[in-house]
Amino acid sequence: MSTVTVAARPSVGERAKAAGVAAIPYILAVLVAFVVVAIIIALLGHDPAKAFRAVLTNSFRNRTGMVQTLHKWVPLTLLALAFAIPLGAGRFNIGGEGQMILGATGAVAMGILLSDLPTVVLLPLLIVAGVAAGALWAGISAWLMQQFKVNEILSTVLLNFVSFEILDYLASVVWSDPGAGGAVTTAIGAGGELPRIGKPPMHIGVILVALLAIAAAFYARRSVAGFELRAVGLNERAAKLHGIRTGKVAVMSMIVAGALAGLAGAIEVAGVHHRMLEGIQSNFLILGIIIGLIARGSLTAVPFVAFGIAVLEVGAGSMQRTSGAPVEMVLILEGLILLFLLMSDWVTDQLRLRASRKAAA
Repeated sequence: MSTVTVAARPSVGERAKAAGVAAIPYILAVLVAFVVVAIIIALLGHDPAKAFRAVLTNSFRNRTGMVQTLHKWVPLTLLALAFAIPLGAGRFNIGGEGQMILGATGAVAMGILLSDLPTVVLLPLLIVAGVAAGALWAGISAWLMQQFKVNEILSTVLLNFVSFEILDYLASVVWSDPGAGGAVTTAIGAGGELPRIGKPPMHIGVILVALLAIAAAFYARRSVAGFELRAVGLNERAAKLHGIRTGKVAVMSMIVAGALAGLAGAIEVAGVHHRMLEGIQSNFLILGIIIGLIARGSLTAVPFVAFGIAVLEVGAGSMQRTSGAPVEMVLILEGLILLFLLMSDWVTDQLRLRASRKAAA
Protein backbone atom coordinates (compact mmCIF):
# COMPACT_ATOMS: atom_id res chain seq x y z
CA MET A 1 0.00 0.00 0.00
CA SER A 2 1.55 3.27 -1.09
CA THR A 3 1.48 6.41 0.99
CA VAL A 4 0.78 9.78 -0.54
CA THR A 5 2.47 12.70 1.16
CA VAL A 6 0.60 15.97 0.96
CA ALA A 7 2.64 19.11 1.48
CA ALA A 8 1.29 21.23 4.30
CA ARG A 9 0.13 24.71 3.39
CA PRO A 10 2.33 27.45 4.85
CA SER A 11 0.91 29.02 7.99
CA VAL A 12 -0.06 32.68 8.18
CA GLY A 13 3.12 33.37 10.13
CA GLU A 14 5.28 31.65 7.51
CA ARG A 15 3.61 33.59 4.68
CA ALA A 16 4.06 36.85 6.57
CA LYS A 17 7.73 36.02 7.15
CA ALA A 18 8.24 35.22 3.45
CA ALA A 19 6.53 38.49 2.49
CA GLY A 20 8.78 40.36 4.90
CA VAL A 21 11.90 38.81 3.42
CA ALA A 22 10.70 39.62 -0.12
CA ALA A 23 10.14 43.25 0.94
CA ILE A 24 13.71 43.75 2.13
CA PRO A 25 15.17 44.55 -1.34
CA TYR A 26 12.42 47.12 -1.92
CA ILE A 27 13.02 48.81 1.43
CA LEU A 28 16.78 48.91 0.91
CA ALA A 29 16.41 50.22 -2.67
CA VAL A 30 14.14 53.05 -1.51
CA LEU A 31 16.37 53.98 1.44
CA VAL A 32 19.60 53.99 -0.59
CA ALA A 33 17.93 56.01 -3.38
CA PHE A 34 16.75 58.62 -0.86
CA VAL A 35 20.24 58.82 0.65
CA VAL A 36 21.87 59.35 -2.74
CA VAL A 37 19.34 62.02 -3.76
CA ALA A 38 19.73 63.71 -0.35
CA ILE A 39 23.47 63.99 -0.99
CA ILE A 40 22.85 65.46 -4.46
CA ILE A 41 20.35 67.99 -3.08
CA ALA A 42 22.78 69.00 -0.32
CA LEU A 43 25.59 69.43 -2.86
CA LEU A 44 23.30 71.74 -4.83
CA GLY A 45 22.96 73.89 -1.72
CA HIS A 46 19.42 72.95 -0.68
CA ASP A 47 17.96 71.35 2.46
CA PRO A 48 17.24 67.62 1.82
CA ALA A 49 14.98 67.27 4.86
CA LYS A 50 12.79 70.17 3.74
CA ALA A 51 12.72 68.82 0.17
CA PHE A 52 11.66 65.32 1.18
CA ARG A 53 9.10 66.64 3.65
CA ALA A 54 7.46 68.60 0.86
CA VAL A 55 7.51 65.66 -1.56
CA LEU A 56 6.10 63.10 0.84
CA THR A 57 3.43 65.21 2.57
CA ASN A 58 1.97 67.33 -0.23
CA SER A 59 -0.47 64.61 -1.33
CA PHE A 60 -1.83 64.13 2.20
CA ARG A 61 -1.84 67.72 3.44
CA ASN A 62 -5.38 68.40 2.23
CA ARG A 63 -8.10 66.98 -0.02
CA THR A 64 -6.87 68.96 -3.02
CA GLY A 65 -3.47 67.24 -2.86
CA MET A 66 -5.12 63.82 -2.60
CA VAL A 67 -7.39 64.48 -5.59
CA GLN A 68 -4.39 65.64 -7.65
CA THR A 69 -2.55 62.47 -6.65
CA LEU A 70 -5.46 60.22 -7.62
CA HIS A 71 -5.85 62.00 -10.96
CA LYS A 72 -2.12 61.42 -11.58
CA TRP A 73 -2.47 57.81 -10.40
CA VAL A 74 -5.01 56.99 -13.13
CA PRO A 75 -2.77 57.32 -16.23
CA LEU A 76 0.26 56.00 -14.33
CA THR A 77 -1.59 52.81 -13.42
CA LEU A 78 -2.99 52.31 -16.92
CA LEU A 79 0.36 52.94 -18.65
CA ALA A 80 2.11 50.63 -16.17
CA LEU A 81 -0.44 47.88 -16.85
CA ALA A 82 0.02 48.51 -20.58
CA PHE A 83 3.70 47.71 -20.09
CA ALA A 84 3.36 44.91 -17.52
CA ILE A 85 0.77 42.77 -19.35
CA PRO A 86 2.89 42.21 -22.52
CA LEU A 87 5.93 41.85 -20.25
CA GLY A 88 4.22 38.83 -18.73
CA ALA A 89 4.33 37.23 -22.20
CA GLY A 90 7.95 38.24 -22.74
CA ARG A 91 7.04 41.19 -24.98
CA PHE A 92 8.03 44.84 -24.51
CA ASN A 93 5.38 47.44 -25.24
CA ILE A 94 7.27 50.74 -25.45
CA GLY A 95 4.39 52.33 -27.33
CA GLY A 96 2.16 53.33 -24.44
CA GLU A 97 2.82 56.97 -25.24
CA GLY A 98 1.54 56.70 -28.80
CA GLN A 99 -1.36 54.46 -27.79
CA MET A 100 -2.40 57.00 -25.17
CA ILE A 101 -2.26 59.81 -27.75
CA LEU A 102 -4.40 57.79 -30.18
CA GLY A 103 -6.84 57.08 -27.36
CA ALA A 104 -7.05 60.82 -26.70
CA THR A 105 -7.51 61.36 -30.43
CA GLY A 106 -10.43 58.93 -30.63
CA ALA A 107 -12.01 60.49 -27.55
CA VAL A 108 -11.64 64.08 -28.71
CA ALA A 109 -13.00 63.18 -32.17
CA MET A 110 -16.20 61.85 -30.58
CA GLY A 111 -16.36 64.75 -28.16
CA ILE A 112 -16.09 67.40 -30.87
CA LEU A 113 -17.95 65.83 -33.80
CA LEU A 114 -20.87 64.64 -31.66
CA SER A 115 -20.76 67.43 -29.08
CA ASP A 116 -24.54 67.91 -29.01
CA LEU A 117 -25.29 64.40 -27.77
CA PRO A 118 -26.34 63.91 -24.13
CA THR A 119 -23.93 62.49 -21.56
CA VAL A 120 -25.60 59.07 -21.47
CA VAL A 121 -24.73 58.62 -25.17
CA LEU A 122 -21.63 60.75 -25.75
CA LEU A 123 -19.54 59.71 -22.75
CA PRO A 124 -19.69 55.94 -23.48
CA LEU A 125 -18.94 56.65 -27.15
CA LEU A 126 -15.96 58.78 -26.15
CA ILE A 127 -14.53 56.11 -23.84
CA VAL A 128 -15.10 53.28 -26.33
CA ALA A 129 -13.50 55.32 -29.13
CA GLY A 130 -10.41 55.95 -26.97
CA VAL A 131 -10.07 52.28 -26.02
CA ALA A 132 -10.57 51.13 -29.62
CA ALA A 133 -8.07 53.64 -31.02
CA GLY A 134 -5.40 52.59 -28.50
CA ALA A 135 -6.03 48.89 -29.20
CA LEU A 136 -5.84 49.51 -32.96
CA TRP A 137 -2.53 51.38 -32.62
CA ALA A 138 -1.02 48.56 -30.56
CA GLY A 139 -2.58 46.06 -32.97
CA ILE A 140 -0.38 47.40 -35.77
CA SER A 141 2.74 46.43 -33.83
CA ALA A 142 1.19 43.11 -32.83
CA TRP A 143 0.38 42.31 -36.47
CA LEU A 144 3.89 43.23 -37.62
CA MET A 145 5.32 41.11 -34.81
CA GLN A 146 3.20 38.08 -35.64
CA GLN A 147 3.23 38.22 -39.46
CA PHE A 148 6.70 39.57 -40.23
CA LYS A 149 8.62 39.00 -36.97
CA VAL A 150 9.22 42.74 -36.60
CA ASN A 151 10.56 43.45 -33.13
CA GLU A 152 7.78 45.04 -31.08
CA ILE A 153 10.21 47.41 -29.35
CA LEU A 154 11.18 48.94 -32.68
CA SER A 155 7.64 49.17 -34.08
CA THR A 156 6.07 50.62 -30.93
CA VAL A 157 8.78 53.27 -30.57
CA LEU A 158 8.47 54.30 -34.22
CA LEU A 159 4.68 54.47 -33.96
CA ASN A 160 5.12 56.85 -31.02
CA PHE A 161 6.70 59.36 -33.39
CA VAL A 162 3.84 58.95 -35.87
CA SER A 163 1.35 59.64 -33.07
CA PHE A 164 3.14 62.92 -32.23
CA GLU A 165 2.56 64.13 -35.77
CA ILE A 166 -1.09 63.07 -35.68
CA LEU A 167 -1.62 65.00 -32.45
CA ASP A 168 0.15 68.07 -33.82
CA TYR A 169 -1.87 68.04 -37.05
CA LEU A 170 -5.24 67.62 -35.36
CA ALA A 171 -4.52 70.15 -32.61
CA SER A 172 -2.93 72.71 -34.93
CA VAL A 173 -5.01 72.36 -38.11
CA VAL A 174 -8.16 70.22 -37.95
CA TRP A 175 -9.69 71.16 -34.58
CA SER A 176 -7.36 73.94 -33.54
CA ASP A 177 -8.44 76.41 -30.88
CA PRO A 178 -7.20 79.79 -32.25
CA GLY A 179 -7.26 81.43 -28.83
CA ALA A 180 -5.15 78.79 -27.09
CA GLY A 181 -1.80 79.96 -28.42
CA GLY A 182 -0.49 76.49 -29.10
CA ALA A 183 -1.32 73.01 -30.36
CA VAL A 184 -4.64 72.67 -28.55
CA THR A 185 -8.00 71.46 -29.86
CA THR A 186 -11.33 73.05 -29.13
CA ALA A 187 -13.19 71.69 -26.11
CA ILE A 188 -15.33 68.58 -26.28
CA GLY A 189 -19.07 68.77 -25.67
CA ALA A 190 -20.22 68.96 -22.06
CA GLY A 191 -21.82 65.53 -22.44
CA GLY A 192 -18.38 63.98 -22.93
CA GLU A 193 -17.01 65.12 -19.59
CA LEU A 194 -16.61 62.57 -16.82
CA PRO A 195 -18.88 63.21 -13.83
CA ARG A 196 -17.13 64.46 -10.70
CA ILE A 197 -17.78 63.68 -7.05
CA GLY A 198 -16.75 65.26 -3.77
CA LYS A 199 -15.19 68.62 -3.00
CA PRO A 200 -12.71 69.37 -4.44
CA PRO A 201 -14.18 67.36 -7.33
CA MET A 202 -12.62 64.03 -8.34
CA HIS A 203 -13.58 62.53 -11.70
CA ILE A 204 -15.06 59.04 -11.60
CA GLY A 205 -12.29 57.72 -13.84
CA VAL A 206 -10.46 57.04 -10.57
CA ILE A 207 -13.16 54.55 -9.55
CA LEU A 208 -13.18 52.98 -13.02
CA VAL A 209 -9.41 52.42 -12.96
CA ALA A 210 -9.55 51.04 -9.40
CA LEU A 211 -12.06 48.44 -10.61
CA LEU A 212 -9.88 47.68 -13.63
CA ALA A 213 -6.84 47.21 -11.36
CA ILE A 214 -8.79 44.64 -9.31
CA ALA A 215 -9.90 42.90 -12.51
CA ALA A 216 -6.30 42.83 -13.77
CA ALA A 217 -5.10 41.22 -10.54
CA PHE A 218 -7.86 38.60 -10.81
CA TYR A 219 -7.02 38.04 -14.49
CA ALA A 220 -3.36 37.47 -13.66
CA ARG A 221 -3.90 35.02 -10.82
CA ARG A 222 -7.25 33.33 -11.31
CA SER A 223 -8.00 33.11 -15.03
CA VAL A 224 -6.92 30.65 -17.70
CA ALA A 225 -5.74 33.55 -19.87
CA GLY A 226 -3.57 34.81 -17.03
CA PHE A 227 -2.02 31.36 -16.60
CA GLU A 228 -1.28 31.14 -20.31
CA LEU A 229 0.27 34.62 -20.23
CA ARG A 230 2.64 33.63 -17.42
CA ALA A 231 3.43 30.30 -19.11
CA VAL A 232 4.44 32.03 -22.35
CA GLY A 233 6.56 34.54 -20.48
CA LEU A 234 8.36 31.89 -18.45
CA ASN A 235 9.08 29.49 -21.31
CA GLU A 236 7.50 30.12 -24.69
CA ARG A 237 8.78 26.88 -26.23
CA ALA A 238 7.45 24.73 -23.39
CA ALA A 239 4.12 26.57 -23.49
CA LYS A 240 3.82 25.85 -27.20
CA LEU A 241 4.58 22.16 -26.62
CA HIS A 242 1.73 22.05 -24.10
CA GLY A 243 -0.76 23.36 -26.62
CA ILE A 244 -0.82 27.05 -25.77
CA ARG A 245 -1.12 29.25 -28.83
CA THR A 246 1.80 31.45 -27.90
CA GLY A 247 1.48 33.78 -30.87
CA LYS A 248 -2.16 34.52 -30.06
CA VAL A 249 -1.31 35.15 -26.40
CA ALA A 250 1.45 37.60 -27.33
CA VAL A 251 -0.77 39.43 -29.84
CA MET A 252 -3.67 39.69 -27.40
CA SER A 253 -1.38 40.97 -24.65
CA MET A 254 -0.30 43.82 -26.93
CA ILE A 255 -3.87 44.66 -27.96
CA VAL A 256 -5.11 44.68 -24.35
CA ALA A 257 -2.15 46.89 -23.44
CA GLY A 258 -3.04 49.32 -26.22
CA ALA A 259 -6.65 49.40 -25.06
CA LEU A 260 -5.57 50.32 -21.53
CA ALA A 261 -3.23 53.05 -22.77
CA GLY A 262 -6.01 54.34 -25.03
CA LEU A 263 -8.32 54.43 -22.03
CA ALA A 264 -5.74 56.58 -20.24
CA GLY A 265 -5.88 59.06 -23.12
CA ALA A 266 -9.68 59.08 -23.13
CA ILE A 267 -9.83 59.71 -19.37
CA GLU A 268 -7.32 62.55 -19.63
CA VAL A 269 -9.56 64.15 -22.27
CA ALA A 270 -12.88 63.48 -20.55
CA GLY A 271 -11.81 63.95 -16.96
CA VAL A 272 -8.90 66.41 -16.86
CA HIS A 273 -8.30 68.59 -19.94
CA HIS A 274 -11.64 68.33 -21.82
CA ARG A 275 -9.62 68.73 -25.01
CA MET A 276 -6.45 67.34 -26.59
CA LEU A 277 -3.22 69.27 -26.33
CA GLU A 278 0.44 68.85 -27.13
CA GLY A 279 2.15 67.03 -24.28
CA ILE A 280 -1.01 65.32 -23.01
CA GLN A 281 1.06 62.14 -22.65
CA SER A 282 3.40 63.96 -20.23
CA ASN A 283 6.13 61.57 -19.00
CA PHE A 284 3.63 58.76 -18.33
CA LEU A 285 5.45 56.31 -20.65
CA ILE A 286 8.77 56.34 -18.82
CA LEU A 287 7.04 56.35 -15.45
CA GLY A 288 4.81 53.47 -16.53
CA ILE A 289 7.87 51.44 -17.49
CA ILE A 290 9.57 52.29 -14.19
CA ILE A 291 6.43 51.26 -12.26
CA GLY A 292 6.08 48.01 -14.22
CA LEU A 293 9.70 47.08 -13.58
CA ILE A 294 9.62 48.06 -9.89
CA ALA A 295 6.49 45.91 -9.55
CA ARG A 296 8.44 43.12 -11.32
CA GLY A 297 5.60 42.75 -13.79
CA SER A 298 3.07 41.89 -11.05
CA LEU A 299 -0.35 43.23 -12.03
CA THR A 300 -1.34 43.08 -8.35
CA ALA A 301 1.55 45.30 -7.28
CA VAL A 302 1.26 47.84 -10.12
CA PRO A 303 -1.50 50.09 -8.65
CA PHE A 304 0.30 50.32 -5.29
CA VAL A 305 3.64 51.21 -6.86
CA ALA A 306 1.83 53.66 -9.15
CA PHE A 307 0.32 55.40 -6.12
CA GLY A 308 3.76 55.82 -4.57
CA ILE A 309 5.10 57.31 -7.81
CA ALA A 310 2.03 59.58 -8.07
CA VAL A 311 2.78 60.91 -4.57
CA LEU A 312 6.35 61.74 -5.64
CA GLU A 313 5.20 63.35 -8.89
CA VAL A 314 2.57 65.56 -7.23
CA GLY A 315 5.03 66.53 -4.50
CA ALA A 316 7.76 67.53 -6.96
CA GLY A 317 6.37 71.02 -7.57
CA SER A 318 5.92 71.60 -3.84
CA MET A 319 9.51 70.51 -3.27
CA GLN A 320 10.84 73.10 -5.68
CA ARG A 321 8.72 75.88 -4.17
CA THR A 322 9.59 74.97 -0.59
CA SER A 323 13.27 74.02 -0.75
CA GLY A 324 14.43 75.27 -4.15
CA ALA A 325 15.51 71.76 -5.19
CA PRO A 326 14.76 71.15 -8.90
CA VAL A 327 11.78 68.93 -9.77
CA GLU A 328 14.12 66.67 -11.76
CA MET A 329 15.32 65.27 -8.42
CA VAL A 330 12.09 63.28 -8.21
CA LEU A 331 12.70 61.56 -11.56
CA ILE A 332 16.28 60.82 -10.47
CA LEU A 333 14.90 59.34 -7.25
CA GLU A 334 12.46 57.12 -9.14
CA GLY A 335 15.18 55.93 -11.52
CA LEU A 336 17.56 55.17 -8.64
CA ILE A 337 14.92 53.11 -6.83
CA LEU A 338 14.60 50.93 -9.94
CA LEU A 339 18.38 50.79 -10.43
CA PHE A 340 19.09 49.70 -6.85
CA LEU A 341 16.26 47.17 -6.97
CA LEU A 342 17.76 45.62 -10.11
CA MET A 343 21.18 45.62 -8.43
CA SER A 344 19.67 43.81 -5.44
CA ASP A 345 18.51 41.08 -7.81
CA TRP A 346 22.06 40.66 -9.09
CA VAL A 347 23.47 40.53 -5.54
CA THR A 348 20.85 37.96 -4.53
CA ASP A 349 21.66 35.78 -7.55
CA GLN A 350 25.38 35.95 -6.76
CA LEU A 351 24.80 34.96 -3.12
CA ARG A 352 22.65 32.02 -4.19
CA LEU A 353 25.25 30.91 -6.71
CA ARG A 354 28.00 31.09 -4.09
CA ALA A 355 25.89 29.14 -1.59
CA SER A 356 25.14 26.42 -4.13
CA ARG A 357 28.83 26.10 -4.99
CA LYS A 358 29.73 25.71 -1.31
CA ALA A 359 27.00 23.10 -0.88
CA ALA A 360 28.29 21.19 -3.92
CA ALA A 361 31.85 21.30 -2.60
